[in-house]
Amino acid sequence: MDSASPLPDERLRREHKVRRRPDYQRCYRQGRRRHGPLATLHYVPNSLSHPRLGITASRKVGKAVVRQLLKRRVREIYRRWPGRSELPNADLVVHLKPAAAGAEFSTLRGELLRLFSEVDRRRRGEGSRPAGRTRNRRRRSAE
Repeated sequence: MDSASPLPDERLRREHKVRRRPDYQRCYRQGRRRHGPLATLHYVPNSLSHPRLGITASRKVGKAVVRQLLKRRVREIYRRWPGRSELPNADLVVHLKPAAAGAEFSTLRGELLRLFSEVDRRRRGEGSRPAGRTRNRRRRSAE
């Protein structure tokens, strides 16, 4: 085996990618979100035995060359992440923001791994907020 080729378990096979428009739409409409300065991660449970990855980048991110470079980086980060096997059976869609175009690879990697880890923590019931703490909500006054 060539030392440059990925290990069999590191491959990102076709069945591990979100490919159809209805699957993307379901993820956007019914799924949950995690936000960061460079990307938004949408995720929704699927009926498969493994997670699937989808990547979107609008023209606001940059020209085609920039968008494709960022998509390759996201795929590589996900493909090499050791925690990938621990993710729940879900469709994950990474939507890149315009700020991602100027980000360093290490910065993008750090943010994506944080977003993926949050999905994994939620699956295990650990949540993203400390215990006993709730979100502050403004109350409408009855004036």
